[in-house]
Formats: sequence, structure tokens, C-alpha cells
Amino acid sequence: MDHEERKRRAHDLDVTVWVGKSGIESVVDELDDQLSNRDLVKVKLLRAARAGESTEEKAADLADRVGADLVETRGHTAVFYR
Repeated sequence: MDHEERKRRAHDLDVTVWVGKSGIESVVDELDDQLSNRDLVKVKLLRAARAGESTEEKAADLADRVGADLVETRGHTAVFYR
């Protein structure tokens, strides 16, 4: 599956991981588990989680922590692939 196909499939995905005031550290294990069971996972970064950083910066950090690729960010939502 190429990058454009992943972006098309991500459009219809439901958000299954929410990052709140506890930050990305609190969802690393959950995202890792979900990526073990499915190829694409959509994550919503709530305002409290961003703490002045952009969604892109937070999403890139989270991707590094779980060894995943960032498919795209749109608004405050990010899609990960592994």
C-alpha cells in the first residue's frame, strides 16, 4: 500500500487514541499495541496535550517513540502506520 492509499484509507478511520493533558507519554503503550493489531491508527491530540507545540511536532515525537511512520496530520488529528 502506498502513501496516497494510506491517506485515502485514513480518511474513514475512527479516532481510537486520544492524547490529553497527561501528554503523549501516557499513550505510547496503547498506540504501540494498536499498531501491532492494525496497520493504520488515528490519534486525536487535544489542546491540553499540545502545550504550545504544534500537532505535527507532537505527532512526530509520538511516531519516533513507537517506531511508526506518520501518514499525515490534519487539524489536531494524526494517522500512524507501521
